[in-house]
Amino acid sequence: MNWTTFSAILETCLGNKPHFNYYLHSKLNNCPRRKKSNHHLSLKSPLAAHLPTPHHHGVESELLPIHRQLRQEILFARERVYRFATATPLEKLAMPSGSPEVWIKREDLSLVKSYKWRGACNRMATLTKEQAVHGVVTASAGNHAQGVALAAQALAIRARIYMPRSTPQIKQAAVLRHGGEWVEIHLAGDSYDEAVTAALQDQQQSRATYIHAYDDLQVMAGQGTLADEVVLSGHGPFDAAFLQIGGGGMAAGVSCWLKTYWPAIECIGVEGVEQASMLAAFSNGGPVTLDQVDLFCDGTAVKRSGQHPFLICRETLSRIVTVTNPEVAHAIRFLWENHRCIAEPSGAMGLAALLQEAKQWTGKRVLIILCGANLDFSQLGHIAQFHQARPSHEVTLRVKICEQPGAMLELLDRCFGRLNLIDFQYGMSDPSVAWPTFTALAEHAEHLLELRQALNSHGYEYEELCEAQDVAFRAIPLRGDYLRCPLFLRLDFYERPGALHDFLAKRLYGNANLCYFNYRQSGERIGRALIGLDFPSPWERDAFMIALPERGDGYRHCQVLDQATQSRLLAGVWSK
Repeated sequence: MNWTTFSAILETCLGNKPHFNYYLHSKLNNCPRRKKSNHHLSLKSPLAAHLPTPHHHGVESELLPIHRQLRQEILFARERVYRFATATPLEKLAMPSGSPEVWIKREDLSLVKSYKWRGACNRMATLTKEQAVHGVVTASAGNHAQGVALAAQALAIRARIYMPRSTPQIKQAAVLRHGGEWVEIHLAGDSYDEAVTAALQDQQQSRATYIHAYDDLQVMAGQGTLADEVVLSGHGPFDAAFLQIGGGGMAAGVSCWLKTYWPAIECIGVEGVEQASMLAAFSNGGPVTLDQVDLFCDGTAVKRSGQHPFLICRETLSRIVTVTNPEVAHAIRFLWENHRCIAEPSGAMGLAALLQEAKQWTGKRVLIILCGANLDFSQLGHIAQFHQARPSHEVTLRVKICEQPGAMLELLDRCFGRLNLIDFQYGMSDPSVAWPTFTALAEHAEHLLELRQALNSHGYEYEELCEAQDVAFRAIPLRGDYLRCPLFLRLDFYERPGALHDFLAKRLYGNANLCYFNYRQSGERIGRALIGLDFPSPWERDAFMIALPERGDGYRHCQVLDQATQSRLLAGVWSK
């Protein structure tokens, strides 16, 4: 009786006895059980001179239910993946009092800075010598590509990797670093799915083996080894695990293994609001293709979930929750402030989901996977735009006031006193009426209710804006023909409560009328605003300039824009 047949018998007879099953497989593989520790012992073993002997699927294995097949493959993967890299630590995350006990699996500390090496290496270790001669081809948004590159170099197998043209440079450079002379990068299409199409065309013409990023049992099994390390860590059992979903390979492999050992654990899938392909599959009864996906969380930007992951996830996941980009950005900041690690957007999605419903997990033990840290440095600026964002505590309002000196400051005094203004846009477009736009951030949701009540009680007409494109792109209208004697200032002020208000209250007096304001909080300690003032006469404007100190209480620097810059500001404005 060969090993595959005996393994199938073990799975069939002992499937409901995972610990004994695990023990037998370990003994039969002559592989001693690993000792428990907070940071796992290194299991890396030297690579053999030749390709590892592949695991050949028998009829007995194929007759097993898919979740049993996956469990069997994870057992085989345990012996393969540590030839390429070592286990990653499981660490406790500092949380505020009254929060759940949260543990993070630090896949960002792996050799390729994500968990993807596990599945890619496990799959490529099963190639026959004939398959290895023809090489492999794959498609990836970046992390899976690094895993394939790592295996290609270690096993001396040629790999052609297709990546979207928008793939961050840091991921392309990492692929070449891990793969060396054994890999070729081909940029194709503007999305992961278009890169897949190009890779499959290559595979059909070249006889290379296609290494799927997630819709493959052996790839899924490789990802499942990270759950095996969690089980052996000694920190379980866990009450819940929040698992990111792109194509679903990691969520399937991890949830299958966790529920084998801890049947009571609640495994929760996490997708981006505009990337919810698995949620769509659950609703449809099978994978469906989304028209488009948001690319902020580029590692999970997949239009269609995998068929194999879907079959597993529908049995192992209790539900799927969705997170917004601002919530993910907040989770990235939370990880930095509480654990001094920076996750790529997809890597922080699990924490973002947990923070959504942290109160319901108070007193429970929760697992999250920090699944990657391959963040393009230039993306940090975009993340910082909503680093504090919590949609329920933020509002953007367009408010109607009279176009006259002092009206803007009166509005701020009456209604915005307890709020943090993180965006302020205004340009004069009517000689009698002004419509400034404010984005306000509150510590508590009830403060936004107080803002609306204050606006109503003082008789202000206003409208709430949600994802307004002109606000997002800072398209601030300005009618230059309504200005008499304009003056534009660059103001650098200290980012503290009241600093901007104090400048307006102390420095804008007399007939100085605010005609333009452009400010957005950047997260720096210094706030920067471009301010336009209009005066009835040149002498009043000149008197203001003479009386304005370059530095003053609450602001670091105030400078009149040079004439050429002011001319450009006014040259392109729409006029009668």
